[in-house]
Amino acid sequence: MNKDLLKKNLEITGIDLDERAFERLAVYSERLKETNRFINLTAVTDDDGIAVKHFADSLSLLTAFDFKDGLKVMDLGTGAGFPGAVLLIARPGIKLTLLDSTAKKLNFISETLNILGLNAETLHSRCEDAGKDAAYREKFDLVVSRAVANMKVLSEYCLPFVKKGGVFIAMKSQKAGQEIDEAKEMIKTLGGEIKEIRDINLTDGAHRCLVIVEKSGETPKKYPRNPGKIK
Repeated sequence: MNKDLLKKNLEITGIDLDERAFERLAVYSERLKETNRFINLTAVTDDDGIAVKHFADSLSLLTAFDFKDGLKVMDLGTGAGFPGAVLLIARPGIKLTLLDSTAKKLNFISETLNILGLNAETLHSRCEDAGKDAAYREKFDLVVSRAVANMKVLSEYCLPFVKKGGVFIAMKSQKAGQEIDEAKEMIKTLGGEIKEIRDINLTDGAHRCLVIVEKSGETPKKYPRNPGKIK
């Protein structure tokens, strides 16, 4: 991990991390590179890419929400732990659930967090199944997701987990304007409303945005549907 490059990007977004967080991110980076030799976790394994595309990108969520202690957060489709595990490193007091359908990736995250002295629930499930489970449905203050599906489909996957009064934040490219517009009616059907689209610019030149959706009503019971019906 390029620590100086990460710090530069955090300065751009106005985010402060303590030294313990940087130490944990360095360990995470080394484990990511080592494990990726045997398990396909990510295509980005260079130190600069990890610092910006994984760590700084994940931490940009801190600009859009107050990650206070006790906050119930789900990262849907977490993959190798982005953004969820990185957020936990920055804000160890949150109550985090990491959902993914690939057990090997969740095992990597669990082992890494254990080494770092951190705890999170890992949920090996398809989102359309977990979204109808009473243990998880409408139980979270915040649901976040990065690079899982287009905005319309992603909203159907994520909003069933968000409790009334909670928030869903989708991490998107700034080129996603059309898919965001096309998702507005579906988001309304699911009990939510787009409140803000916040642009994020980092040193890699890739343009990003955070789509912030507030949930004011309950999600109808038939959602989320199975992928065939969504398609």
